[in-house]
Amino acid sequence: MVEIDHGCKCPGNPLLPQICKVIKITEETPDVKTFRIQTLDGKKPFTPLPGQLAMISVLNVGEAMFSLTAQGDDWIESSIKRVGFLTEALHNLFEGDLVGVRGPYGNHFPTEELKGRDILFVGGGIGLAPVRSFIRHAIAHRKDYGELDVLYGSRSYGDLVFKEDIFDHWPKACNTHITIDIEEDGWDGHVGFVPSYLEEKAFSPEGKAVVLCGPPIMITFCLISLAKMGFSKENVITTLEMRMKCGVGKCGRCNIGSKYVCLDGPVFTMAELEDLPDEQ
Repeated sequence: MVEIDHGCKCPGNPLLPQICKVIKITEETPDVKTFRIQTLDGKKPFTPLPGQLAMISVLNVGEAMFSLTAQGDDWIESSIKRVGFLTEALHNLFEGDLVGVRGPYGNHFPTEELKGRDILFVGGGIGLAPVRSFIRHAIAHRKDYGELDVLYGSRSYGDLVFKEDIFDHWPKACNTHITIDIEEDGWDGHVGFVPSYLEEKAFSPEGKAVVLCGPPIMITFCLISLAKMGFSKENVITTLEMRMKCGVGKCGRCNIGSKYVCLDGPVFTMAELEDLPDEQ
């Protein structure tokens, strides 16, 4: 077992993936599937902290970095949107097929630092996937945290991910606020974009931290809404996981100023991001 300083633990060569099997595939939406993965001997490949990621590969196709959205005693899960060649190959897998896995990579959400605080989780579309790992952690350690709110939206009901969680499980432990962008038949919930729903709910910033992830345009307007509501950038946390490539600070693809997203992130406060130079 070789250890390197970013936390990845893989047998032998740290860049050599563990061969694992897909034990369950859940179709979340027409273009998002959740893959439950364990080692060939039925164990969890590693134990990630909320917000960390894994490099997942399809043999003879390629590999990419994906957030880990959940874990159990002997498995990890990643929810993947079909957007290109590799993700198409992943979506064509069947239960029992093999994948390569290495990790965990990156830092993690500040689970210890936020103990005793109220937390507002805000997600849009597949952006709920990394946030889900922290929500599950907070619910599993419910006494450690204050009031929990989840505000989540997507284009349509069909595009909402983790429907059992957002409609059945999470409302038992936290306040859930679900919205879709455009009114549709059969939907009797809130209709409207996530940023405007944030302002409508008028959450108090007192003692509350925000964990935010979604499409860049949604994040931009959510930050405007949160500022109007009095939230400071020090209390708004997000993840730049889509910037991560190699995961070990070697390729330079995720470099911003003095920071490497894979080594210093991907989790940052908005205040930390504001201090970074504009990208050229």
